[in-house]
Amino acid sequence: MPSVEELYRNYGILADATEQVGQHKEAYQVILDGVKGGTKEKRLAAQFIPKFFKHFPELADSAINAQLDLCEDEDVSIRRQAIKELPQFATGENLPRVADILTQLLQTDDSAEFNLVNNALLSIFKMDAKGTLGGLFSQILQGEDIVRERAIKFLSTKLKTLPDEVLTKEVEELILTESKKVLEDVTGEEFVLFMKILSGLKSLQTKNVHSTRFVTYFCEQVLPNLSSLTTPVEGLDIQLEVLKLLAEMSSFCGDMEKLETNLRKLFDKLLEYMPLPPEEAENGENAGNEEPKLQFSYVECLLYSFHQLGRKLPDFLTAKLNAEKLKDFKIRLQYFARGLQVYIRQLRLALQGKTGEALKTEENKIKVVALKITNNINVLIKDLFHIPPSYKSTVTLSWKPVQKVEIGQKRANEDTTSGSPPKKSPAGPKRDARQIYNPPSGKYSSNLGNFNYGERFRLGTSNMRD
Repeated sequence: MPSVEELYRNYGILADATEQVGQHKEAYQVILDGVKGGTKEKRLAAQFIPKFFKHFPELADSAINAQLDLCEDEDVSIRRQAIKELPQFATGENLPRVADILTQLLQTDDSAEFNLVNNALLSIFKMDAKGTLGGLFSQILQGEDIVRERAIKFLSTKLKTLPDEVLTKEVEELILTESKKVLEDVTGEEFVLFMKILSGLKSLQTKNVHSTRFVTYFCEQVLPNLSSLTTPVEGLDIQLEVLKLLAEMSSFCGDMEKLETNLRKLFDKLLEYMPLPPEEAENGENAGNEEPKLQFSYVECLLYSFHQLGRKLPDFLTAKLNAEKLKDFKIRLQYFARGLQVYIRQLRLALQGKTGEALKTEENKIKVVALKITNNINVLIKDLFHIPPSYKSTVTLSWKPVQKVEIGQKRANEDTTSGSPPKKSPAGPKRDARQIYNPPSGKYSSNLGNFNYGERFRLGTSNMRD
């Protein structure tokens, strides 16, 4: 084991050699042996090994292993120094290995180390994005659970910060390819994270052959498994996140092999959130103790997705459903529309006259979003009440930025983003003699059930959870 003095002496030999550094293999070997010394020797080795690494390709494996030993040292200051220098080893064929090592180091519980690992990964990402992704996805697919979890979160938070020259078309295609492998076996939370990663890629933000193919793949995996989606625990609404992603992607979906089957799955899921009117007693009052709760956030997603995909099979409601099922659906739509109108009036009244700072309070922000949601649902329900059902109206999903409307565009969705009442309320479904539903005030999707998001679900099978 070399001493501090020996390390400095051999460092001097290499530093003075200039162009002939590679001829002093023995001096570099002394520096590599420094990892076997005490604290001072290890700190020097952590700095000296990467400095001359590129000059000794025949000792590359030994050098990387030596630095890795330092990354796992008991002394936190040595670990941090060794991790900080790891990007210098990321050259040529060594880069995927360094990316793999850094990905494993994400499991550290030391916050300073964790930040160093993140910075090191970003650094080599900018050197070679494909090689770095190779290391990350290798650990996501085969690594320990904690490493997998943190590697996925790294991608979900850091990819969007990278410049366009790093995230090229080829890099995005690699992300898509590797993500498909991961999506064969993911938890609910992982699924949502990956869909957010993928939906943020430039190649999927424009409608082209490549993006349409992936979006169709997504829809074909999710739609058959909708019945397996349940609501969450502890406020983590995985189901709503998945339904939002489905809604966003549905307008870009291409031709599906099992369109009718998948549309029926979506229709059945929609019915879960479109209650029938409560039974009435002889005196005209509700026979039950409670009115059904209307889950506006879920219905917006499901109804929008059905409206988008229904365009591909416009006779689904009239030709593919039997008369009883269609009648049942129209009753549900009518009942939901009645409750919707009451809630929209309540929201408009509550927001009337409020501008500027008054609309920025948490309560009013919720009401503004709720008004967008309910207006969207209202427009879509009116379309489905046409004979035959229409799929022509356009709405902007409540969580998406409002798009500018070009002159001459049909104003079917004009009231979906406005907080003020229209000049004239268009005619909705006819009211019957039933008591009008009185929706809960202040909430628009608060009835959360249970979802065990820790369980895995496998896409491409009949059940999302194994």
